[in-house]
Amino acid sequence: MKINFITLFPNFYEPFKNESITKRAIEKGILEVNVVDFRDFTTDKHNKVDDIVYGGGQGMLLMVEPIDRALETVKGRKILLSPQGKRFTQEKALELSKLDEVTFVAGHYEGFDERVRSLVDEEISIGDYVLTGGEFPSMVIADSVVRLIPGVIKEESHKNDSFQNDLLDHPQYTRPREYKGMKVPEVLLNGNHKLIDEWRNEQQVKKTKQVRPDLIERNKNAK
Repeated sequence: MKINFITLFPNFYEPFKNESITKRAIEKGILEVNVVDFRDFTTDKHNKVDDIVYGGGQGMLLMVEPIDRALETVKGRKILLSPQGKRFTQEKALELSKLDEVTFVAGHYEGFDERVRSLVDEEISIGDYVLTGGEFPSMVIADSVVRLIPGVIKEESHKNDSFQNDLLDHPQYTRPREYKGMKVPEVLLNGNHKLIDEWRNEQQVKKTKQVRPDLIERNKNAK
């Protein structure tokens, strides 16, 4: 898979490329990460990428031309990061993980010229709040996608993730067996995998009902 990031701040992505699971995926040849600075595509002699808002308003707006020219250098699904986009979900992460190439357009400052929206395939938000730019949201989504690409991590590591089948993940424990009076549930220590699986399934439903009952309702409505 190839992931492109179109941004004004390429250095944001150095840790993403050079640490942890993403780094290993790149080294294995499973993943390619391409960071494009759309300032390189401006036709202005001062490399200007933003300007005042027509009709008046606060802040500076990113211009359409340099972003358009940058997008012409990449292929695949083109995604604009914006608080106005559709909410990102685990289901969307799985969908994107099956693509050969994905491009994330990260804005900054006051926002985009509206015409930028006509250049992309979809608009995604990571939540109902506003950040200074789209760099962090693009990495959040990319990280969620990369771990689902076959061969990046073991399938068993994500098949019971939170939000798979509209359930949260079950509780998990490691050594020591007891810490400050808090004990590991006995069912996890008896080696009976059938009982362990049943307990984990029960805990997933219980936790989801307590913390995210909306997921239970969504699952009911889908049936």
